[in-house]
Amino acid sequence: MSEKKEKKSFFKKFKHKYRLSIYRDETFEELLNLKLTKLNVLALVSVLTFIFLVIVISIIAYTPARELIPGYPDDKTVRNIRLNAHRLDSLELEIKKRDAYFENIRRIVAGEEPEQFNNPRDSVVKKGSVSFQRSAEDSALRSMTESDKPYTLLVDDHRKVRTSLSNVLFFSPVKGLITNSFKPSDYHYGTDVVAAPNEVVKAVLEGTVIMASWTLETGNVIQIQHENDLVSVYKHNAELLKRVGDRVTAGEPIAIIGNSGEFTTGPHLHFELWHNGTPLNPENYVTF
Repeated sequence: MSEKKEKKSFFKKFKHKYRLSIYRDETFEELLNLKLTKLNVLALVSVLTFIFLVIVISIIAYTPARELIPGYPDDKTVRNIRLNAHRLDSLELEIKKRDAYFENIRRIVAGEEPEQFNNPRDSVVKKGSVSFQRSAEDSALRSMTESDKPYTLLVDDHRKVRTSLSNVLFFSPVKGLITNSFKPSDYHYGTDVVAAPNEVVKAVLEGTVIMASWTLETGNVIQIQHENDLVSVYKHNAELLKRVGDRVTAGEPIAIIGNSGEFTTGPHLHFELWHNGTPLNPENYVTF
């Protein structure tokens, strides 16, 4: 019983009313008169404390004032952290490419078969991704376009091509090691050649630059139109030295060998040679 009385008396103390009066000192005029209880005061203090905490947290969370807190990173530091994370991922990928590149060099020096990197990405068309259905309209269009020699769709006999190009002297674009040969079955329409760093890439024949741009897959690319319906293509360059419309001679520098573009496994030149819209094996015409 005594414990219950003590509890009741304890809670009653919070309900006892008190009067708060404020007087003017000179005239004793009453300025403010409030009736308060301990419970009201406690509730008022709690509400004011909650409001104060909400204001402080909002200032810290949504204003630059949070940067004044020791140990809290500023916006510049956060941006640098994110940028370093992206750079670290890119660096990890580049290290894997470099390791694969050096492993191929080691195999070549040891007389072993180098690992072939089939890059179907050099072509936007993947094997089995397109199905053809012949129609009367398609046959008529095919007959009309194939009759026009510059835009023929026929695959020429390579023996005839080699005979027609037998008197053409091709200049070597770079001197180096061949790491990936011409494989049209794997959609690899050129030859990959590894050369010394910052090696100059040269034009194989006299001609006119018809393309000098950058692509996401093959980096800095330059194409040259030659006589005899020949087109030479140079991919993954670090820098291009010519622009569209420039006239070049055989052996003239046109680019710097590099490692640009997503579809590359190390610094090299991807060289392609086309005749009448048909890819040729560069190794049959050019000495690397």
